[in-house]
Amino acid sequence: MTTTEPPRPVALITGVGRTVGIGAGIAQRLAASGWDIAFTYWTPYDKRMAWGLEEGAPEAVSGALAKSGARSTAIEADLSDPDAPSRIFDEAERRLGPVTALVLSHAESVDSGLLDTTVESFDRHFAVNARATWLLIREYGLRFRAGTGSVTGRIVALTSDHTVGNLPYGASKGALDRITLAAAHELAHLGVTANVINPGPVDTGWMSDEVREACRASTPLGRLGTPRDTAHLVDFLCSPQGQWVNGQLLKSNGGSAP
Repeated sequence: MTTTEPPRPVALITGVGRTVGIGAGIAQRLAASGWDIAFTYWTPYDKRMAWGLEEGAPEAVSGALAKSGARSTAIEADLSDPDAPSRIFDEAERRLGPVTALVLSHAESVDSGLLDTTVESFDRHFAVNARATWLLIREYGLRFRAGTGSVTGRIVALTSDHTVGNLPYGASKGALDRITLAAAHELAHLGVTANVINPGPVDTGWMSDEVREACRASTPLGRLGTPRDTAHLVDFLCSPQGQWVNGQLLKSNGGSAP
């Protein structure tokens, strides 16, 4: 007698443009836990950032996921485009099937303060970090259908409380928090939970030596966070054991002082 393995649920993860990033770490952890993975990336963003473009990153991420038995698909998408979320879900569903978990790890992040932020930069941050979050969650809510398994719907978003000298990023992440936490109530009838994680200082290539040492000094454990640290919490929240955690802003930051 042969048994058929149940289909793997699908997680859609945004912001997986680099193999060293938090998004890639989350994708690898969920793949190891039995999820298939659709992920988004946006090459022009990495090209204009200090760390630069990592050639072949989407292919490398997909290769790593395959080692855990996961099917995956990489979707390049400009999240400042309000039509992008519907296209992303169309592609994810066409290639892998309906999305069970939505993990929002994308970000527009360009340092500037109250006096030197431009209107263009402010608007771009809110378009990517806040508006796209709303549109992705809305698209998820409109399409979600509860399955028969033990894993119901999940939304997890990554945030930051850094605003000083980083005004548009921090302010738009504050809006992301409120949008995501609203989903815990407004999508409750679908059996969906929604939570926000503040991962604290995670060095994925953006820190200077000075920032790195300051973050270590402000953390009781004396180290920086890693993508793996965040991924373990996302994995728990997306598991059946994490179902009772809902509508929370969770700090997974090693006790880092603000």
